[in-house]
Amino acid sequence: MRNIDGGDVAKGALAGLVGGLAGAFVMTQFQALLTAIAEETSKSKKKSGEAEEPATVKVAQEISETVFDHKLLKKEKELAGEALHYTMGASSGLIYGVVTEMEPLAAVGAGMPFGAAVWLVADDIVVPALGFSKPVTDFPLSTHAYALSSHLVYGFTTEIVRRSIRGMLT
Repeated sequence: MRNIDGGDVAKGALAGLVGGLAGAFVMTQFQALLTAIAEETSKSKKKSGEAEEPATVKVAQEISETVFDHKLLKKEKELAGEALHYTMGASSGLIYGVVTEMEPLAAVGAGMPFGAAVWLVADDIVVPALGFSKPVTDFPLSTHAYALSSHLVYGFTTEIVRRSIRGMLT
């Protein structure tokens, strides 16, 4: 681990934050594309009944109730879930940007190991442990593959944007 001055860490944090936001956006677009392909391939519509809310919506609801004493209205839930998704992407990217300043080897693999780590820690450990999703063993392998591939795209995009922004900040 090399010793660096605070200016480099701040630049790395900023570059990582921007990269994380871009990564979250591209990840969302990638998921939309995969969903559209799956629906087109299967040519079947979801059965009637309510689907389980995404973990981002559940966490946003919990924060809203605990911090603001406000139960999210139906129309607020999607926006709150998206806001949480981008907050998570940006904050993870910020941490990644700082870590890569301190240890450049953290950027090995074009950010994909970072994306895989975010998937493993957030999706498969923290979210189920806090009760915001079912246990990982309750999901089919295809769901894990979808989530992992989405996070690999997030990590890759975060690294490419982080590296580009960081280069402009020298």
